[in-house]
Amino acid sequence: MGAAGVTTAKMHLGLIVLGAGNHVAGWRMPDAQFGSENFPLLRGIAEAAERAKLDLLFFADAVNTGLNAHPGMMVRLEPLTLLAALAVCTRRIGLAATVSTTYTEPYNLARALASIDHISGGRAGWNVVTGSSPDAAANFSRDKHPPHAERYAMAEEYLSVVKGLWDSWEEGAIVGDKARGIFADPARMHMLDHAGRFYKVKGPLNITRPPQGYPVIFQAGASDVGRDFAAATAEVVFTVQQDLAEAAAFAEDLRDRCEAAGRPRDAIKIMPGVCPVVGRTETEAKARIAELASLADPKAAMKVLSDRLGQDLSQLPLDGPVPELPPSTMMQGYAATLASVARRHNMTLRELRDFAAAGSGHRVVHGTPGMIADDLTEWFASGAAQGFIVQSTHYPGPLNEFLEQVVPLLVRRGLFRSEYEGVTLRDHLGLARPEHPSRR
Repeated sequence: MGAAGVTTAKMHLGLIVLGAGNHVAGWRMPDAQFGSENFPLLRGIAEAAERAKLDLLFFADAVNTGLNAHPGMMVRLEPLTLLAALAVCTRRIGLAATVSTTYTEPYNLARALASIDHISGGRAGWNVVTGSSPDAAANFSRDKHPPHAERYAMAEEYLSVVKGLWDSWEEGAIVGDKARGIFADPARMHMLDHAGRFYKVKGPLNITRPPQGYPVIFQAGASDVGRDFAAATAEVVFTVQQDLAEAAAFAEDLRDRCEAAGRPRDAIKIMPGVCPVVGRTETEAKARIAELASLADPKAAMKVLSDRLGQDLSQLPLDGPVPELPPSTMMQGYAATLASVARRHNMTLRELRDFAAAGSGHRVVHGTPGMIADDLTEWFASGAAQGFIVQSTHYPGPLNEFLEQVVPLLVRRGLFRSEYEGVTLRDHLGLARPEHPSRR
C-alpha cells in the first residue's frame, strides 16, 4: 500500500496526556497552557481528541515524585479520579490509565475500574504495570521495591484476582423484582475465595460486571518476562521502538509469544509511542525542536534519561560517549531502545539526554503534516504497528495541529475513521467482549 493508498484496515490513535507537555520543557513555550492538575485544560484536551474521533486518552502514573521529576509527572491528579471526571465530560472516547499492581489492592482497583466503566458506558482501560521506581516503596510502608521477577509474579496473580472479582455477578443477576421482593438472584452471584501466593480475596465485588465485561487491558513491559505477561494477558501493548526494523521484530516476537500462550497471533493491538512536531516546512519543525531543547532544564532532562536507563548518569561527562550500562531492572523497554539509538548514532551523553527529553524516550517525528502522515502510514502498512500512542510537546497548539492537519490526511487515505462506529473502547479497538465464565 502506498502513502496515498486505501485499505479497509484502520489504524488506532490514542493520546497520552501529560498536562505540562510531554517534552520536559514544553510548559515553558510561550503558547503553552500547562498543569497536570489543570482540569479545564485536561477537559479541553479530551474534548478535542474526541472531536477528532481518537480511540482513547491515556494517563500515565507513578506513586512517587521529586523536584527533578518531569514537570508533567511532578504533581498530577490521581488518574482513576480523573477518568471518572472525564467520563461525564465525554461521550465516546476511551479513557485509560496506569495503575500499579505492586502498590494497590486488587479489590479496590477492581471496584474503581468497574465503576468507571459503568459511569462511562464501557470506555475504561487499565495499563497494568508492576511499578518501575524503587522510590515508591517508601510511600507504602515497605523497606524495598520487590525484585523484577517477583513484581511480575504478583501482577499475574493480581490480574487473575481482578478478573475473578469482575465476574462476581453474572449478567441479569440484579432482577429488581418488586412483586416478589427479590433484588438479586443468588444463583447468579459467585464467591471468589482466592487464596494465592500474594493475595487472599474472598469477594464478591460490590458492583456488577463492567459493561465491557472487563475494561481493556493494556501493558507496556518489554523485558522477556514482560513480553510473556503481555502475550498471555494484554489486549493492547504500548511500545517505544525508534527504528522500523526493530519495531517489526518486536511485533513478530510478541505474536510468536501470543501463539505460544494459546492465543491468536493478532490478539494484541501494538501501538508505539510517537511525538509529532508539525511545521509548515521541515525547517520550521526542526526549529521548534531546537527551541524546546534550548528551554530544557538540564537536571530535569537528565532525570528523565536516568529514570529510563535505570542508572544515575548525572555525574558523568556530558560530552563523552554514552557508557555501556548493565541491564535495567526498571523501564527495560526504554533502556534497550535508548541504548540502541545511542549506539546507532554514536551519541554523546548530552545528545542522548536531549533526545530523551524531547519525547520522554518515544520516537519524535517532525515535518509537514504530509510528512508525518507518510511516516505513520509506513509503520502501519508494514504491520509493525496497528496504531500509535501520540504525545504532544505541549498544549494546546501542537496537539491541535496534529488533530486538525495530520488526522484529516489519514482519514482521506482511508486509514482512520471519520466517525465513531461503536460506543465502547472495545468497539473502537475491534476487541471482543469477554463472556462471563458461566457462558464460556
